[in-house]
Amino acid sequence: MSNYEQTPQYDLSEFPRLKKPWFKRPLFYIFIVVAVFLGYFSFRLGLTYNSITIEKQPWWKGVAGLVINIGGNEIREDPNPMPEPEENRFDVLILGIRGGDQASIETEGGLLTDTILVASFNKESKKTAMISIPRDLYIDLAMTAKNGKQVEVKGKINEMYERGLANGGGIDMAEKVISKITGIYVDKTVVFDFSAFKEIVDTVGGIDIYLEKPFKESSQWGYEFSLPAGNNHLNGEQALYYVRSRYSTNDFDRAKRQQEVIIAIKNKALTLGFLTNPLKINSLLSNLKGSLKTDFQIWDINDILALTGSFNLKQAVKNYVISTDNLVYETKTTDGEYILLPKDANYAGIKDRFKNILTQ
Repeated sequence: MSNYEQTPQYDLSEFPRLKKPWFKRPLFYIFIVVAVFLGYFSFRLGLTYNSITIEKQPWWKGVAGLVINIGGNEIREDPNPMPEPEENRFDVLILGIRGGDQASIETEGGLLTDTILVASFNKESKKTAMISIPRDLYIDLAMTAKNGKQVEVKGKINEMYERGLANGGGIDMAEKVISKITGIYVDKTVVFDFSAFKEIVDTVGGIDIYLEKPFKESSQWGYEFSLPAGNNHLNGEQALYYVRSRYSTNDFDRAKRQQEVIIAIKNKALTLGFLTNPLKINSLLSNLKGSLKTDFQIWDINDILALTGSFNLKQAVKNYVISTDNLVYETKTTDGEYILLPKDANYAGIKDRFKNILTQ
């Protein structure tokens, strides 16, 4: 027999398990801790709700705008939310790029937008307006990325189309940026390069403009380009030089000339009945393949024809150029880069202009 006695084995099922009192159960104490925590949080929230602080942050720092502090937790609000479409208003973003061969596009800024213009049309009053946005306007916005996260978008506005393309959404990004800073919903966008511009002018047989004084650009084109005072008939190349010249003047004057030429193209197309002829429009679009990009779809053609059919030669177009004479001022970044900033330190003035231009 072993020196050690075996411990008797018992069937534990024969002994019923005794229940612990409710106050000795672990779940009870977990419940108490959670209840105390929630009660304290609710109490703190109640104390701070009546003293919510709203701080105006500098618009250029991070996600600009209102910061609401609740119990020490910051909730940021986007001061430039994406506007909603307007039933009685149609806004088209027009972007002009240099274009060219692939090498020049990649190395010489061929995708930077030299022309940034919004054409607005009121469907009820039939009023039309064009507003030019300077390419050196510096943008600092909170944007929602495809993954749902908010990201900061900083840089000159003429970079937005190029940066959008690099991230898989050129037209879409440009539309959203312009919509957020103007407060109006951009319905459609047209992007054209210089060869498309020349083709359009030549297709309508050239355009006519009237100059109150002679125009001259001495050095930009390798020779002196000049137009006399009075009536001038321009072919595609002459019209392109006229709207692109800026060494002898500035970007704001160039924007005015761009609007002048667009109106001249519209008037010539109306005279020829071009804008109401689907066959001519389709033929032109076919010729411009590769030089023009847009998010207009084939099913939009009826709306386009209805829109252009409401135009007439007597209809005045309200022109406006955002410049240092009104809404922006000149400055430089810390790196010495020339930029333009809104005079009111936000986009309120720009939004007001876009909102009211069709009613004033």
